[in-house]
Order: sequence, then structure tokens, then C-alpha cells
Amino acid sequence: MGGMTRRRSWWIVAWASCWALCWAVPAGAAEVAVAVAANFAAPMKRLATAFEQASGHRLRVSVGSTGSLYAQVVHGAPFQVFLSADQKTAQALEMQGHAVAGSRTTYATGRLVLWSASPGLVDPQGQVLRSGRFERLAVANPKLAPYGAAALEVMDKLGVAAALQGRLVQAENIAQAHQFTASGNAQLGFLALSQVQVDGRLTGGSAWLVPAELHAALKQDAVLLQRGAGSAAAQAFLAFVRSPEARAIIRAHGYED
Repeated sequence: MGGMTRRRSWWIVAWASCWALCWAVPAGAAEVAVAVAANFAAPMKRLATAFEQASGHRLRVSVGSTGSLYAQVVHGAPFQVFLSADQKTAQALEMQGHAVAGSRTTYATGRLVLWSASPGLVDPQGQVLRSGRFERLAVANPKLAPYGAAALEVMDKLGVAAALQGRLVQAENIAQAHQFTASGNAQLGFLALSQVQVDGRLTGGSAWLVPAELHAALKQDAVLLQRGAGSAAAQAFLAFVRSPEARAIIRAHGYED
């Protein structure tokens, strides 16, 4: 409990001081290099716009699978903030000394969805997985993408993993899984809800919101990397991600607190 209290206190101080700096010194605008998990690409665009307009700082965003971004950080990529698709990757970076101790925070809890670009193909219970009414099912690489690992966990719990093995199309990350599905190259795809929903409505097609109990919770952590330790702008952005304005944007894309 003491550690949690210290972490919470750290963020209260960081949010107040860093956000104040943003408003106080717009003439000292800086660029922040942010690595972002592919599932979070859509809300990140809106967050970037809001942060840049409010602070005067600029964000340089790199999107990819959590696993590949982790490897880039470890090998010296000049990222200052990392928004992971899970908790363990951000924790590992912190423990390995690549991230600032105590800066890790959960910024979103994602939801997995089975989606098709075809209206009516996916039923509300996900029984289409047993129907044989499709040829290909897109899944992000489970070794690199937490949402891909969650998809495999769901299929295993439903008892359909073996039957669907020959129909799986493995994407490099969740963004590519969405591309495969949206293009029709795969009739179905396990995706992040944020990729197909905005403000509580599907952007098209049909979907089954996978019950959260069918897979490990998709809690996503952000962390301040060592290259951002001396940057007030990087610290301000990480604090902004936890602000009420940012929380509203994140929830609008289907994430939970």
C-alpha cells in the first residue's frame, strides 16, 4: 500500500507541475517522441491534437506492436514515452532500467472484439466461429501483440482453437489484422474495440464484443522512458494522458478506466 500511495503522490505532483509548465512556457515548445501500441492508434490521434493545442509541444508518434516497440527501446530507439498494450512490457522496461522508476501508470483497459466488414456476418454471441461461414480469421501475432495472445486464449476457452487453426491469418500487429479484415482478405478478425468503434457506435460491419472473462484483462500501461527523463514536455504528455480530457477521449474509443 505504501508503494501505491507513493506512486499516486508522484503522479499528483507530476501532473500539476508538468501541466503548469506546458501553459507557462509555450515559447519553449519541444518535440516528444512517443511509441504507441497499434491498438491505440485511433485515440492517439485525438490525444495528440488535444495535447499539442493545449501545450504548444509537438508529438512524433511511432505505432507498432508492443513487442517490436519494446525491442526498439531496448536497442536504443530515441523514444521518450511508451504507451504499451499490456502491463508486463512497461514493467519490464522499468525493471531493466530503460524507464524511469515510478513513472508507470495504467492509462486504459482494452476490449477485444470479433469483427467483420460484412454486416450481419458476426452474431451477438460469436457463434459464427463455429459456423464455418468464413474462410479466414485474422489474428495479430500473439508473440508480439497482447491482443493476439488474448484472441488465442478466447479460442482455446471456447474449444474452437484446433478447428480454426487452418483458417488463421497471422498479422504482424493489430493494425495489420484490421487491414486484413477491412479489406475482406479475412472475413473475420479479432481486433481491438477501439479500431471499429467511435463514441459508442460501430464504424461499420458486424461485431461480437468478447466477454472480458474469456481472456486476461487487457490493462495497458504507459511509462516515461529514460530518454524522456529530462524532458518537461515528455513528462507533461504522460501526465496529460491521465487528465479528465484525455480520459474522455479514451473512453469514447471503447476503452475502460
